[in-house]
Order: sequence, then structure tokens, then C-alpha cells
Amino acid sequence: MAAVRRKFGDEYQAVGLARCSARRERQRFVDKNGRCNVQHGNLGGESSRYLSDFFTTLVDLKWRWNLLIFLLTYTVAWLVMASMWWGIAYLRGDLQQAHGDSYSPCVANVYNFPSAFLFFVETEATIGYGHRYITERCPEGIVLFLFQSLLGSVVDAFLIGCMFIKMSQPKKRAETLMFSRAAVISQRDAKLCLMFRVGNLRNSHMVSAQIRCKLIKSRQTPEGEFLPLDQCELDVGFGTGADQLFLVSPLTICHEINSESPFFCLSQRSLRSEQFEIVVILEGIVETTGMTCQARTSYTEDEVLWGHRFLPVMSLEDGFFRVDYSQFHATFEVPTPPYSVKEQEESLSQSSLLNSPFEKKSRREQVCPLDCADATGEKNKLPAKLQKISSRKEGLPPRALRMSSCNTQKNFSTGDLLEIEEISPMSDGEDSDHRMQLKGLKINAKALTQSTSKLELQKDFPGMGTLEVKLEDNFPAKL
Repeated sequence: MAAVRRKFGDEYQAVGLARCSARRERQRFVDKNGRCNVQHGNLGGESSRYLSDFFTTLVDLKWRWNLLIFLLTYTVAWLVMASMWWGIAYLRGDLQQAHGDSYSPCVANVYNFPSAFLFFVETEATIGYGHRYITERCPEGIVLFLFQSLLGSVVDAFLIGCMFIKMSQPKKRAETLMFSRAAVISQRDAKLCLMFRVGNLRNSHMVSAQIRCKLIKSRQTPEGEFLPLDQCELDVGFGTGADQLFLVSPLTICHEINSESPFFCLSQRSLRSEQFEIVVILEGIVETTGMTCQARTSYTEDEVLWGHRFLPVMSLEDGFFRVDYSQFHATFEVPTPPYSVKEQEESLSQSSLLNSPFEKKSRREQVCPLDCADATGEKNKLPAKLQKISSRKEGLPPRALRMSSCNTQKNFSTGDLLEIEEISPMSDGEDSDHRMQLKGLKINAKALTQSTSKLELQKDFPGMGTLEVKLEDNFPAKL
């Protein structure tokens, strides 16, 4: 226990199964020992089917009924056959005659019913004391002797075979296969899982051991049909081969709760109000007898512990591994989210949708605001007079405004700016303002045609743009 505390921390706390037994008990479909609580009634005329398979019916009976049938069968057979031997002696008059050299009876030394009974037992058991024997002058006795031998062989084969199969049934082998008293729900590998434990108490192995799980739960179909005790398969590793067990030490069977699981919407709160039963079936071949063995158990909703984990039971000793079965059923609490897998996936999808507008932007959204910002910043860097001229563009016709753009404003040449600076001191009155507006419109149109021609030249000759930049570097200051 100290090693477990060091491994799992000081907050380790073992949880017993007293809380499970203290909860309410309800009717089970399968008991903890594997017995199915199902009784067949109102068979009517179908009861004769049991007699058609009398041998299986006899094997399925309880031991007390098997012993009673065994004793009654042999007792009745012996009494009937002894009565037949006594009847032959009575009809032949052997009972009243003295058996000697002058008289040859059917069966020597049979004088009454007890002696006839002893003769049958000696013959049936092949004891052969030699005092009572059949003579050759009794043909009916010879026929009865043959019938007795055949009938005895059939009865022996039937009853002894039934008892042998009854004793060799692997049901008792299932008593040494253990299941944990409770199942747990906790996280394993960042996934919510339903887990329970299974162990083998014998050193002999279970060959080809395989485990299956069934969920027993009543439900109603969308068409309104009610299905009582509907069976649903729980995946315990069928696709990955995890359901094939090498059962030499206790194993923890895991069912991953995902979108295909019946527990996809199960949370810690809804677990208290649910009603279901998990039936576990372990099958394998007994190594010593070669017969198939099946062990069963079940877990109700009261026996499923949310946020628990099984205690480790394996420890390394000197040269071997030791299994501590005293901690086989013990569990301890671990941090587990109380939400269902469906709720967790919905919360993750919502958070991803909220973060997606800020993380993913189109190329147009990333490039266009920068261009507009550059254009605005470049406009703010112009002198006050030029800003006044550019603000008057709002009064221009819409067609002229459409022809001008952010890129057009960037393509003003140095000569155009100098020309605007030379015109600007002359704007003193309304006429000068009007002339200035017309001049600005002409300059914009001229710049637009220049920028358009430059774009066409760059499109046709990609190297012209670079050549034009190099030529402009050698122009005088006024240009």
C-alpha cells in the first residue's frame, strides 16, 4: 500500500465496495454468479420437446434429481429382471422340486425370489460365484439371459455416460474465474473508458480465451415499438484483437466510449438516473480437459463507479511476479471530467469555431487593408494644400472618381507634384479656386493615363518598370 501511495500521491484513497451493496438492488437479468434469471412458462404442447432430447434434459437436471433417477433406474431394472427369472422358475415348477441329479432345473439353486434376485445381480455384475447357474435345458432362460445382457449394457451406457458428462461439465471451472465486483469509468490515454477486471485463479491456462460484452437496456424505437431488454454489443477490442486474452494474470478489460458507443451521451449526472445492465461473457477451452468453458457476470448502473481506477495487483518478487488478490476488487478515485463524450466534443467544436475567424483569413483580407492603409498614410504625408485639393475630389463626377483609385494616387510623378506646387500660390479667389480644381482634374486625368500606359508597358515588357526607375533617378530636381 505504501508503494501505491508513493506512485499515486498523497491523495490516494482506496474505495471499497460497501457503497455498492448499500445501494438499492433491483431485478437482474444475469446474476453475479452467471445464472440467468429467466423462466419459461405456458409451454402448452411444446413440453414434449424435452422428451425428444431426453439425454440433454437429464444432463441439465440438478444433481439431486440425477442421483434419484440413477438409483431408481437400477433398482427397477434389477427388480424387473429378478421377477422374470423367478417367473420362469415358478412356471417350470423349479421352486417345488428338489434340485438333484434326477431333476435338471432352468436355473440351479433358485428356490425363491431372493435367490432369483441374487442370480440376476451376479449375472449382471459378472461376479460368477458358481453356485447359481443356468442350464442348457432351458431355452427361455437362454433368451432372457441374452435380453438381460443387452438391456444392462444400454442402461449402463446411458446412466454412467450421463453421470460422467454431468461431473465433467466445466461449470465448476468457471468458479475459479474472477470478475471485479464493480466496473469503473475513467480516462485512459486521454479517452473516457469503461473498465472492469478479470482474473484466473488456477495455474492451468484458458486456451483461446475470448471476452464479449452485452448491454441490456429497454428502449423504444422511433416507430413507437417498445423493446424490453434490448441487447447491444459493446466493443472491447474486436477490431484490434484486444478481446483475445492471454489470461495468466489479472487483466483490465477496456471499452472506449466514443461516438459509436451506447454510452456516448452518458455523464456522471445521467448515470444516476439510467437503468441498464452490462453482461460480460468469458469463453475459453480448459487446458486439462479440452472442453469449452464459459463464465458470466453482470454489472448494473449501481455497480459502475464514475471517476475510479483499479488498484494494481502485480508486484515483482525474486524471480517471479506475484498477484495480490486481496486488492483485486479495490478501486481509488482519480480526476475525471463529469461530462459525457458528446458534451466534450460539442464544447471543443464550439471553441474551434470561435477561434477560426481570427486564425484563418483570406489573401484578400490580408493584402487589401495594407494597401488602403498605405494609401491613407501617403495621403496624410502630403502638404496641406495638396490635401485640400485631394479633399475637393469629393465634388467631382462619379465617373472621374471611379477612374481614380488607391494605386493611381501612388503613381503621381515628381513633375506632377511640382506643377501643382507652381499653380497653388495663384489660388486667391473663387476663380482661382475654380481654375485650381480644373487643373487638379487635368493632372489626375494625365496621371491616370500615364499610370495606365505604364501598366500596359509593364504587362508587355516586364523589364520596362525597372528601366523607368533607373531613368527617373537621373532626372533634374524640377522633373
